[in-house]
This record gives sequence, C-alpha cells and structure tokens, in this order.
Amino acid sequence: MTSVNISSFDDLSPKTAYALWQLRQEIFIVEQDCPYPDLDGRDHEPGTLHVVLSDGDRVAGTARILDDGDVWRIGRVVLAPAYRGKGLSDVMMTAAVEATSDRAVVLDAQAPLAGWYATFGFVKDGEEFLEDGIPHIPMRLTR
Repeated sequence: MTSVNISSFDDLSPKTAYALWQLRQEIFIVEQDCPYPDLDGRDHEPGTLHVVLSDGDRVAGTARILDDGDVWRIGRVVLAPAYRGKGLSDVMMTAAVEATSDRAVVLDAQAPLAGWYATFGFVKDGEEFLEDGIPHIPMRLTR
C-alpha cells in the first residue's frame, strides 16, 4: 500500500532522505546517463518541500518543490522502475500541485513527458532546450 507525504528537509528522516537521493541518482544519473550535481544545495533551503511516495518503508518515488519566490518550481520527479505503469506518478504530481495552490508553478519537462504534465494544467512556456543531452520544455501552471 503506497502513501504520499510532503515534508520539509528537516522533517525527513535520515533513512528517507538517503533513499530519495539514492533513487534520484539511480534514475537520473545512472539510468539516464546524465552525470550532474544532483545535490545542488537546494534540498535543504527554507521553503523546499519533498514529495515522497512510500511503499511501506521503501521510497517508491519522489519530487522536489522549490520556493522560487514568485513561483513554485517542481522538479526531480522520479519513480522507481518497479512502480512504473501503475498511475503512481499521477498520485505524486497531484499531491505536488495541491501543495503549491497559492501561486503559479513552473517546471522543465523532459520533452516526451510534456503531454503528461499538460494533464495537470501545465502549458508550454518557452522554447525547447537541451539539458544534459535530453530535450526539455519549460512549462507553467498559472492560477
């Protein structure tokens, strides 16, 4: 049985924090072959929220919500391979969007996922660009 929790950095247990960083590394750096500094100093900023999809004591997925002042920024959206294809990304994104209901939200969608983000109300907000060799599209959800 999966559950979604949204926590600040200080409210994450060390075990959960380690597991979500390990998952981000496994998918973004290893699976997608994109060596980049995932630990960029923003995980523990005041206002940053971590969406954690749990299956018992296992982290099945995560997303990060950054407070960028006039907008929220959702990123680092990731689901472990064993949990894909079950609609659980929708559960995580719904929770993230609901947690940011007081202002606009931006994100940089990997291009093949832009249509999926559009189902949550995001629209294209700029030209496609390459990040770590992967096409991305800036998107915005305006409230």
